[in-house]
Amino acid sequence: MSVWDRPEPPHRPVPLDRERIVAAAMALADDGGLDAVSLRKVAARLNAGPMRLYGYLSTKQELFDLMVDEVYAEILPPEQPGDWREALRAIARRTRHAALRHEWLADLLGGRPALGPNALAVGEATLAALTGRTDIDTALRAVETVNAYTTGAIRRETANLRAERATGLSKHDWQRTSGPHLTRMLATGRYPALTKAVYDGTDVDTEASFETGLDWILDAVAARLTRPPA
Repeated sequence: MSVWDRPEPPHRPVPLDRERIVAAAMALADDGGLDAVSLRKVAARLNAGPMRLYGYLSTKQELFDLMVDEVYAEILPPEQPGDWREALRAIARRTRHAALRHEWLADLLGGRPALGPNALAVGEATLAALTGRTDIDTALRAVETVNAYTTGAIRRETANLRAERATGLSKHDWQRTSGPHLTRMLATGRYPALTKAVYDGTDVDTEASFETGLDWILDAVAARLTRPPA
């Protein structure tokens, strides 16, 4: 029986429920990442014994599943845009924003589909945006493609944020520190394409980069949706 189908035990002197447990776990993860989350630490935060938590969940993975589903409640748009493109864009943007609030989310995206009620609601909203515009297999591949781009972009941005904290160097500080080595390597003439990118390319921030990539992905989806059947 999944954690979603398992009934909660009755309250005891220290009242608990999955909502309080998940909130405590998310607070720990927001402060210190997933490594900061354990059933013992969550129980301590709630002034309860660790064994009490096993009445509500069986493993730490189940706790992570509950945490992810709680974030999906933040991702679900309050209203479904009528245009499919804006619907997919809204969910991708809200996913990125949620991941910036909860960096640990990047470590839990991209695996097996999340099956909590909020995750299913987001999945329904995403597929519903394409319903009637193409066949179900094309819709599924389109959603997979947008999700893969969004997850990859989130993981890259999160990795950069973690690197900044670990090294104490901002992006521009790192560029200045690495500049002399890169200049010497480019001067060898072995990397003409990279040289052009470094000296002629436009430097954009992460949000602009995300939005541009998302536009290109949605353009590709649009081409598939308008392609006549074979």
